[in-house]
Amino acid sequence: MRKVIVTVSLTGGIQSKEQTPYLPEQPDEIGADAYNCFNEGASIAHFHARDKEGKPSGDPKIFKEIHSAVKAKCNIVLQDSTGGGPGLTFEQRLACLEAEPEMASLNMGSMLRPDGKSTWANPRTELERFAEAMKKRNIKPEMEIYHHGMLREMKNFIDKGLIQKPYYVNFVMNMSYQGAVEGTWQNLTSLVQLLPPDTIFNCCAVGRVQVPITTLAVLLGGNARVGMEDNIYMSKGVLAKSNAEMVAKSVKIIKDLGFEIASPDEAREMVGLKKK
Repeated sequence: MRKVIVTVSLTGGIQSKEQTPYLPEQPDEIGADAYNCFNEGASIAHFHARDKEGKPSGDPKIFKEIHSAVKAKCNIVLQDSTGGGPGLTFEQRLACLEAEPEMASLNMGSMLRPDGKSTWANPRTELERFAEAMKKRNIKPEMEIYHHGMLREMKNFIDKGLIQKPYYVNFVMNMSYQGAVEGTWQNLTSLVQLLPPDTIFNCCAVGRVQVPITTLAVLLGGNARVGMEDNIYMSKGVLAKSNAEMVAKSVKIIKDLGFEIASPDEAREMVGLKKK
């Protein structure tokens, strides 16, 4: 059977210690949690940085601290977020590339938030600048697709030679705050059908649909992302005590379905990165 990549997104830019005391925020916490996730089968770790007060940060020094804490323990693939968190400028979001991750997320369009009062602007000129910066540093973009219209920006990247095969996409579902489509099987299957050839796809889903939708993504030929950025509960009303607990749950399901779990180096080979 084919091998499945499991990504863990440990912290995010919105969740807080007030919501769950188990959220890893500082580099040493993130490093320890990432290592436990690696031991449970995670191939890729997706990082957001926080300052000493727990606020989202794009400071490359913090990202370097996270990387060092992780690399001291394991060889999980390092993937940084250029989404960052609320209030960060384009320059602050892009600064994480100075920490030299192997991969980096790239949000593929602007989104009007449901309150109608705030827009998360990601104009094409900035998307291209982010893609060019990643290409220059040999960092693999993980293109974050929140709805069908964002596939147009992926096509623009391909037409302009800004990304290289195999392309790597993450479908973000059920995140209404960022304008994502609902986490339904109809939306996921239609998104998958619209992908260009030579694309590897991953999927994350916010809230209670996390496990059902990411499992469906695997059955459709893709990969899964879990973690506290997307969902802080193991079941209704029961907080996850660690990201590793969430990884273990999904890994068991994936194995029970007959698939194998990719190691970090196998994941690197699959997405076109150098082995560590």
